[in-house]
Amino acid sequence: MSNIVIVLTTEKQGELASYYASSRVERNAPGVIFAAKLGDTSITSYKSGKVMFQGNGAERESSRWGEPNDSTTKKTSSKGDKLPSNFEQLSVMGSDETGTGDYFGPVTVAAVYVSADKIALVRELGVKDSKMLTDDFMRQIAPDLMRALPHSILTVRNDKYNTIQARGWSQGKIKAMMHNQALHNVLGKIAPEKPAHILIDQFAERGIYYNHLKNEKIIVKENVLFATKAEQIHVSVAAASILARYAFLKEMDRLGDLVGFDLQKGASNKVDEMAARILLSKGEATLKSMTKWHFANTQKAHAIAAKKRSK
Repeated sequence: MSNIVIVLTTEKQGELASYYASSRVERNAPGVIFAAKLGDTSITSYKSGKVMFQGNGAERESSRWGEPNDSTTKKTSSKGDKLPSNFEQLSVMGSDETGTGDYFGPVTVAAVYVSADKIALVRELGVKDSKMLTDDFMRQIAPDLMRALPHSILTVRNDKYNTIQARGWSQGKIKAMMHNQALHNVLGKIAPEKPAHILIDQFAERGIYYNHLKNEKIIVKENVLFATKAEQIHVSVAAASILARYAFLKEMDRLGDLVGFDLQKGASNKVDEMAARILLSKGEATLKSMTKWHFANTQKAHAIAAKKRSK
């Protein structure tokens, strides 16, 4: 099925609505101002000016109104598996993670399924590479995405992270296990429907990823592709990135409430100072429960705390 998106002025959108008035259908989705259903084509017009044509007649109908939006065919510098030329228009399940480089806060993974008929809606909600979005905006749109799309969000808090890391699990293995479980969860939610492909934001080579999973009873392998910068390739991964970040931020909020101040993200010198402050006021057990204990920040925090005690 073809999916074509064009951008029209408000005046042109009005003309389009008049032209297809006899084929109008109700579509109660965020941002939709008009929808029509022809024998071989679905047409959806959005407040932003974007109009999506879906179906075998998409090219015929869209050509009446304008040229496809160039942003739907943009290229990225991604590396990984070779993808179909129309990949961004296919029904895809994507997964992504965050939090692995942060001393405070959890590791979170999200998997999201975006069917072809919801791609325009997801873009309309503001989904794009999370690195281009603010935390506040992601907090705002995440609930809408969770209501609209089949998804799974997994969070490993740092008390559990420290336990399994001490058993010899690398971050790569932790992430692989979480991606696999999240993808399996979403496949269960959409069954018997299946995505055309599954796209994982690549953090390890295919062989290494599956080696981490070799002892698992259920391993998601069918139609799985890996690519770096995958959030720029398909909105499913972009949406997954946003939901993973949303879960990370919620846990950071909880930890901040626990210690009485907002926690710094990342692993900078400012993080060391905050960790020392918690060490002095709450003790080592509390600090360990909310941090990735094997990071170098732990030793730095102890050194800072020791200097403050000696004064």
